[in-house]
Amino acid sequence: MNKYKKLIQNTGVFAIGNFGSKILILLLTRLYSGNLDPGNSFTKDLLETTALFLQPIFTLALQEYLIRFGLDKNYDKKKVFTTSAVITFTGMMIMAVCVPLISHIPALSYINGYGIMLTLYVLMSSLRMLCQQFVRARDMLKLFSLDGILATLTLFVFNIVFIPVLHWGVKGFMLSVILSDFLSTLFLFVVARLDKYLSIKSIDTELAKKMMKFAAPLIPTIVMWTITSLSDRVFIKNMKSDRVELGETAGSLYGYANRIPNLISMVSTIFFQAWNMSAITENDSKDRNSFYEKVYSAYEAVLFIASAGLLLLIKPITSLLVVSDTYKEYADVYLYTPILVVAVLFMCLDQFLGSIYSATKHTKNSFWTALIACVTNLILNATLIPNWGIQGASIATFLSYYLCFWARIIDARYYVPFRFNAVKSLVTTALLFAMGWFIIVSPKLWVLGTFVLCCIVIGLNYKALLLTAKKLLKR
Repeated sequence: MNKYKKLIQNTGVFAIGNFGSKILILLLTRLYSGNLDPGNSFTKDLLETTALFLQPIFTLALQEYLIRFGLDKNYDKKKVFTTSAVITFTGMMIMAVCVPLISHIPALSYINGYGIMLTLYVLMSSLRMLCQQFVRARDMLKLFSLDGILATLTLFVFNIVFIPVLHWGVKGFMLSVILSDFLSTLFLFVVARLDKYLSIKSIDTELAKKMMKFAAPLIPTIVMWTITSLSDRVFIKNMKSDRVELGETAGSLYGYANRIPNLISMVSTIFFQAWNMSAITENDSKDRNSFYEKVYSAYEAVLFIASAGLLLLIKPITSLLVVSDTYKEYADVYLYTPILVVAVLFMCLDQFLGSIYSATKHTKNSFWTALIACVTNLILNATLIPNWGIQGASIATFLSYYLCFWARIIDARYYVPFRFNAVKSLVTTALLFAMGWFIIVSPKLWVLGTFVLCCIVIGLNYKALLLTAKKLLKR
């Protein structure tokens, strides 16, 4: 099977397996906003993001090295899985000791009362990731997708039982994730017969060293991306301002505003799961550069058009996903979403370009480009949030991802040269911001203005999408 057909087929499999589950996850946003007050919603977001922060540190970037070495035909899969499992369990034991200690840090005081659940949350999430990524590495994509559907269904059911029925609040949310991940891990382990790939004799210290050398720059990279996501919430909660309202309520609004752009990242995630595999397996092919150019062109066009469409419908979509009947504060969430939509768009492009570093094993470049984003985000958060509040956090998030994008689009193409239309990218970004201005300021005829700008964005990008799609389908 040629590389184009395989990429399309894999994307289709992931789409079937993930689309329904992603929709259910979005519906959970409605459940949370209708049953958790702003304070509890904010605590839930902080704990969720903290788990994402802890996982790559104590698994040593499991999600990166397992798929990279698992797909490489030069390494024995039994050794890859066993060695990865040993690294993961060792990291989890260390984490169990560290979590009670970090809860004493003033900025992380929200962990108090949730320490044990947070540890179990990260443990089960890591074990599920171990099984998931290895199933992907064995090219069992249908099983991987089926697990995604079943895991989301169990998560949905547990949330309904624990939050609106039993009223367990934040602890109900965390317990839902823990149980869902446990059942998913058990399902994958049994169905994929992963016990056959576990053996003490297969522990390979040399392979472990290679994995760690590969993952070493990626650990701080993933951590910095998480800091970029977590820091704005911490700043909003703890900073004081005479000009704008800050605190837990503002943090909760910002958390829900971040949920809406997930519609963009949903499309990106489905594609990226397939693309990441192709990028690794096709790294040594003769027409690699042309392959990247065609795929990137279509991917960028899809993201620009999807972002414009989401902005056009932002008010009805937000009112559908975020309930404001019980807590009236949530009615303003849509005002903080437009800039975050553009921010997530460039986060997705950053992720695509980061796959070049993983495929070519230049992970140090992934580190320093992510460092640009992290430092920029921290400085701008401290500067903008006291003056502009939630909107300041949104701008800081966008600029950090945007600067990382330009660093990567320049640097990554040294390793995989492909053509990139910088003018079209700049113009389209400006048009998306103009749409955001119409939505936030709401001048006369703002709906018409937003519609016209959306049409222009589509006009600038649809040709690239169609041309690339035709080339791919011909093959």
